[in-house]
Amino acid sequence: MQRCRLSIKACKGMGMGSNRKLIFRNWRFARIALIFLLQGNAGLSGTLVVSQNGKIKTIGEAVAMACAGDAIVITQGVYRESGIVIDKKLHIIGRGFPIIDGGDANEDILVVRSDGTRIEGLDIRNVKTNYVKDLAGIALMKVRNCTIRNNRLSNTFFGIYLQNSAGCIVSGNQVIGEAAQEASSGNALHLWKCRNIVLENNILKRHRDGIYIEFTDSTKISNNLSENNLRYGLHFMFSNNNTYIENTFRSNGAGVAVMFSKHIVMQKNLFENNWGGASYGLLLKDITDSEIAENIFRKNTIGVYGESASRINLTGNDFEENGWAMKMTGSCIGNEITGNNFIANTFDVSSVSSGASNKYSRNYWSSYSGYDLDKDGVGDTPYHPVSLFCYLSKRVPEAIILQRSLFVHMINFAEKVAPALTPANLKDDSPLMKMIKR
Repeated sequence: MQRCRLSIKACKGMGMGSNRKLIFRNWRFARIALIFLLQGNAGLSGTLVVSQNGKIKTIGEAVAMACAGDAIVITQGVYRESGIVIDKKLHIIGRGFPIIDGGDANEDILVVRSDGTRIEGLDIRNVKTNYVKDLAGIALMKVRNCTIRNNRLSNTFFGIYLQNSAGCIVSGNQVIGEAAQEASSGNALHLWKCRNIVLENNILKRHRDGIYIEFTDSTKISNNLSENNLRYGLHFMFSNNNTYIENTFRSNGAGVAVMFSKHIVMQKNLFENNWGGASYGLLLKDITDSEIAENIFRKNTIGVYGESASRINLTGNDFEENGWAMKMTGSCIGNEITGNNFIANTFDVSSVSSGASNKYSRNYWSSYSGYDLDKDGVGDTPYHPVSLFCYLSKRVPEAIILQRSLFVHMINFAEKVAPALTPANLKDDSPLMKMIKR
C-alpha cells in the first residue's frame, strides 16, 4: 500500500494529476478483490487420501499432515492402528468401510479433541477390556458440534464415548460387542457430563448397557435399536430434560432404567421381551415430573416398575402379555394412569399401598367383567386391578404355579364380591368397555 501511495504522488509530479481519481478508484477495486481472494483461499480445504498403495499409508500420518478444515479419505483395506488423536477440525471419510483394527489395543482407537470434527464410514474393531480406563473405539473429549455417523464398531470395550461434550450428533452407527459379564464389559454409547446430544438411528447390541447417560441434560434419543445387552437397553442417571422417542428395547437384562432424574419424555417406544428374575420393561426410581406416553410394553417380566416415582403421566400406552403390567411401591404418589390398554397380562397392577395417591381412569382392562347398561362405553362398576391372587403371590412367590387353576379363579371371584385384602381405593372408576385403538 505504501508503494501505491508513492506511485500516485510520482504520477502527480509528472503532470498526471488529472488521472489521480481514476488511479485511486482502480486501486480500491484491486484492494477489495485481493481481500476476497485471500479470504477465499483461507476457506479452501484440502483432501488427503490414505491408501495402502498410495503415498500416505496410515491414518495417523494423514492426521499429522492435515490442516484444520481438511478432509481425510480412507480407502478400503485393513489399517492396524490405535491411539490416533484428532486435535484439529477434520472430516474423516471411509470409502467402502475401511477397517481400523486396534489389534486388542490397550488404548482408544480414535480420540477426538477438536470441535466440529466429523467421522463417517469406518469399520472400527478390537479394543481391549481395561479395568482402570474406559477405552473406546471412538472417544470424544471436551468437544462441541462433532458428528459421528454411519460407522461400524465391533468388539470395542466401549463403543462411542462422549465426555464433557455438547451439541454432538451420533447417528446411524452399528455398535456390536461381545460382552459376557457385566464387570468386564462396557457400554455401546456412553455419555458423561454432556449436553444437547442427539443419538439417533443406531443399532446397539451385546454390551453392558446399550446407551448409558449420566449427568447429561437436554439430549434426544430416537429411533435406536438396543437389544441383547447384559444390563439395560438404556440407562439414565442424574440426567434431566431428556427425550427418548420411537426406540426399540428388546431382549435386554432390563429394558430401560431412569434414575434420579426429572422432566423426562418417554414416547412411542417398544419395550419387548425383557425377561428375568429382576427384569423390567421400564424401571422408574426417584423420578419426577415426567411423561410416559404411547409406548408398547410387550412380554416383559414387569412392564413398568416404579419406586419413588412421582407426578408421572402414563397415558396412551399398551401393556400386552406381561407378567405384571405395573408394579408400584407405596412411595409412588401423584401419578395419573389414564387411557391405557391392559391386555392379557398375568397381573395388571401390583401395589402394597391403598392406591389412593395415584389416579387410574378410563383405561381398558381385558380382565374387566363388568357391564355397561347405559351403553356409553364406560363400565358401570369400578375395576380393581389388584387381584387377590396377585396379593397372595407377592407374599408367597411359589404360589404362582397355581395361576391358571380353578382354585385361583374362585378366590379372585370371592374377593371381587366382598373385598377384604386387596386395596379398596386402588381402582378405575370409569373402565372402558372396548380397547382403545391407536
